Amino acid sequence: MHLEPPNVRLESLKDFARHYLMIVLSILTALGLEAWIEHSRHQHAAATASAQIEAEIRQNRADIVREREHDFERMQALQKVRDMLLADIRSHASDDVIKQHLQAATPDGLYLDWRWPVLRHEAWDVAVANQSASWIDSERLHRYAAVYAAQNAASSMMAEDLPSLLDGPKMLDTIVDLQTDNLQPREVLHTVNQMASVTNEVTHFLDNLGVRIDTAMAGKASAQPGIATASPANSVTP
Repeated sequence: MHLEPPNVRLESLKDFARHYLMIVLSILTALGLEAWIEHSRHQHAAATASAQIEAEIRQNRADIVREREHDFERMQALQKVRDMLLADIRSHASDDVIKQHLQAATPDGLYLDWRWPVLRHEAWDVAVANQSASWIDSERLHRYAAVYAAQNAASSMMAEDLPSLLDGPKMLDTIVDLQTDNLQPREVLHTVNQMASVTNEVTHFLDNLGVRIDTAMAGKASAQPGIATASPANSVTP
């Protein structure tokens, strides 16, 4: 901001006061205009960041629904195979009969294929990095932060939980045994039960994550302090 001194002769205190007032008003006007421009920039940056964050959250939510539907269908298919094996073993069916039933139930082979969505956070990271997040109103910012915290917590808990449910090398060995006609019914049952448990767990986590995101975006306090683990309904005892 640059001010030019008056090029007139000040002949009285009144002239001095008038010119002094003009200078003060000019300074205040310039400061006010600068503050208004800065405020407008902040508002624009906050609106842009909010739009990008909400678009990202909507995409993540849609991906959760899509992958959850896939995992739920896979869970139902694996539970059906598990229940069939359990019934055959309990009825003391022969290995040949079990093999026939297993082939009929798994025409494409036995596989796991659980899916977890790519929970993007680039828009949030950019808003934090360029400080536009600090210009978003606190209530809205809190909702966004709750969504991304829920995403991070769910992904971390899934990574920690899955190893306790599935013996990956054993699953691969069982699949190879089936491909080489080396059927071991109880081993197959144990593996399929683990696979069904994994898909059930993933479905359960995605359901909880979807609820937490919807609750956060609606501005409601979550009734769930964390993400619950899956029900033990998948365990079997042949």
